[in-house]
Amino acid sequence: MSNFEDAAFGAGHDHVFLGAAHEDNERRTWMVIALCSAMMVTEIVGGSLFGSLALVADGLHMSTHAGAMLIAAFAYTYARRHASDSRFVFGTGKLGDLAGFTSAIVLAMIALLIGYEAISRFLSPVPIHFGQAIPIAVLGLLVNLASVWLLSGNHHGHDHGHGHSHGHGHGHEDAHGHEEEAHRIFGNAGVFAVSVFEDGVPPVFRITPEMASSRLTTDAVSITTIRPDGSRQTFTFEDRGSFLESKDDIPEPHAFRAIVSLPDGEHSIEFEEHDHSHDEAHAAANRDHNIRSAYIHVIADAAVSVLAIIGLLLARAFGWAWMDPLAGVIGALVIANWSWGLMRDTGGILLDMNLDKRMAENVRHVIEDNGDAVLDLHVWRVGPGHMSAVVSVVTSEIQRSPSFYRAALKRFEGLSHVTVEVNPTRAGA
Repeated sequence: MSNFEDAAFGAGHDHVFLGAAHEDNERRTWMVIALCSAMMVTEIVGGSLFGSLALVADGLHMSTHAGAMLIAAFAYTYARRHASDSRFVFGTGKLGDLAGFTSAIVLAMIALLIGYEAISRFLSPVPIHFGQAIPIAVLGLLVNLASVWLLSGNHHGHDHGHGHSHGHGHGHEDAHGHEEEAHRIFGNAGVFAVSVFEDGVPPVFRITPEMASSRLTTDAVSITTIRPDGSRQTFTFEDRGSFLESKDDIPEPHAFRAIVSLPDGEHSIEFEEHDHSHDEAHAAANRDHNIRSAYIHVIADAAVSVLAIIGLLLARAFGWAWMDPLAGVIGALVIANWSWGLMRDTGGILLDMNLDKRMAENVRHVIEDNGDAVLDLHVWRVGPGHMSAVVSVVTSEIQRSPSFYRAALKRFEGLSHVTVEVNPTRAGA
């Protein structure tokens, strides 16, 4: 008979899986909307009073820009207000991805409209009023640059704002951006994390109990490192309260086999230098696609403004009337490319693709390295910086409950929700 247990780490049982900068990004998005709306009203009113059709047209264009921003802003506000609504089984963390996917479709439509208009002007050139068009394009660029500045505060800052998992356990960053390489040992005395710690000090070993019942004494613990050249070094430990720490520093490089001696025997683990090949996938699992979509909107508009200014200046200076529609075609292609990237990334999340395969590998290793078997494992994103896992385990150790595995997985940063099913091996099987 299987034993089942569901839990949310960090987020609690409310299933609140919003991004770390959710409220700040929400505020920034509303500020951009206010800026675009003020510019829109100014251009439409000014154009109407002074008889400038170009000014009115740019004001109407700015209204579509503000409308696109509203998608992101309303998504932030709705997700925050309904974060604890029980009707949302896994919270509202994915609402930003839905808004991002919608924005990607809007961007694709804008690209098609710009491309259509540009081709039309290639075939049927129209007179260009340079005196009005160039200043308006410059004014639009300034507004877009201000919008980019407002949004950029958190667009990049939270893409990589979490530690990285590696090895056979959990890797997390210290205050200086260095990483611990942690491995878990399942012993008779409990579950322990063995890591290399570098928080502003020379690197040392740390052994941290993962369960409240886990206990070790310094006289019963040691670690012997065996390097590729055969050299050995033994480390003894001192008690630091919540963990044990080696008395001696660990020489570079941190690539060796470590023999961990505990009261129940010796455990062999491998430490390797960190491989950053998974960083992009990890960043994708933590990225806020809602602020990204708003950012792409203003960047796309700024890019179009730059291309329009260049095209208008060349057309006026050399009489190259075709430069204006050519700039439009280039702008349409750039926007279409950004739209596809946003649509692909958000669509994958909405379809529950596993974006951080290393997280799934780490979950599997933690369980299987102890002799148990993983029958079924699913890891997917439920919000920016929040991953969920469903794991079914087969074990011959009847005393191991779901809480035992949850304790082993609890320190995986970003693994916010875990469902564990434990299936004891049948006698004689």
